[in-house]
Amino acid sequence: MTAPTATTELKPPALSQGWLGWIRENLFAGPFNTLLTILTVWLLLATVPAFIDWALLKAVWSAPTASVCREAAGGACWAFVYEKHRLILFGLYPFEEHWRPMLVVVIFLAMIGLSCLRRFWTVWLALYWIVALTAVGILMWGGVLGLTYVENEKWGGLPLTLILSVFGIAFAFPLSILLALGRRSNMPAIKALCVIYIELIRGVPLISLLFMASVMLPLFLPTGVNFDKLLRAQIAIILFAAAYLAEVVRGGLQALPKGQYEAADALGLAYWQKTGLIILPQALKLVIPPLVNTFIGIFKDTSLVVIIGLFDLLNSLKASLVDPAWPGFSAEGYIAVSLIYFALCYFMSKYSQALEARLATGHKR
Repeated sequence: MTAPTATTELKPPALSQGWLGWIRENLFAGPFNTLLTILTVWLLLATVPAFIDWALLKAVWSAPTASVCREAAGGACWAFVYEKHRLILFGLYPFEEHWRPMLVVVIFLAMIGLSCLRRFWTVWLALYWIVALTAVGILMWGGVLGLTYVENEKWGGLPLTLILSVFGIAFAFPLSILLALGRRSNMPAIKALCVIYIELIRGVPLISLLFMASVMLPLFLPTGVNFDKLLRAQIAIILFAAAYLAEVVRGGLQALPKGQYEAADALGLAYWQKTGLIILPQALKLVIPPLVNTFIGIFKDTSLVVIIGLFDLLNSLKASLVDPAWPGFSAEGYIAVSLIYFALCYFMSKYSQALEARLATGHKR
């Protein structure tokens, strides 16, 4: 057997290749990683089998009364979720009209999915949204086309959560761009106004803005003038979200190389041409992760509207838990609602990753 020369290619050790190599590199790379791996495996073995046994193997999937679940041998009572799913999803909306908020949810999910497809990013998409939102208003309020009128005090559940979050993000995002540009403006008055607004709104929690919109705002309005409770909550969410998004957008504007600004000026473009065609597209591409993170936060913060008497998805669940005929099944209800939140938030997260990868074209050689 000849000795290997300088040009002989040696194969890597067997333990550094394939699944064994992956395990060694990611799970047992050192003493600390090994300890974490052992603790994680122990925690999974201690919790996952017990959870599967409770949630699936011993679960009660259908029961006419809560007593059947009580008699079960320590399993989950998913019959409670089935019994209360309409109240959880649609709140106090009239029972016989539940097809209307259900159709609203389908419209929202369809439009969100359509908006995620890049080939639909045209002017027509805005028109589609206008038609869709008009249909949402007609379905939820009614009073036309033979539909029974339903005041928005009875709106609740998933449709209300989607309305508050979609409208909040849709109106807050363009406002945040204007605030971010204003904060970087060379005009002292505009810059000062934007700074005061952003810092003032970011300095207080959303619940205080909702409280002000519900309790304090009517005190400053003329006699006989009043805004709808849902509209007040929507405005508070928009103002709150815009302040946080503005700082994210400003971070993207500051992260953009100075040469991009100089190149745009060298082309002789006007301010809005330079901003809309060159600066903003690149800046927004840089801050896709924090933007989506803020969107997810806004989506979950809609549960705070309970302070002004609106019942979103989470608070509709809380209302269903007070039924004396089905007491003590809060774990099942919260798990079901958390799966809905997780599905929507996970979709936003994965889509942002795909969009970021698709748009990652800058600075590649």
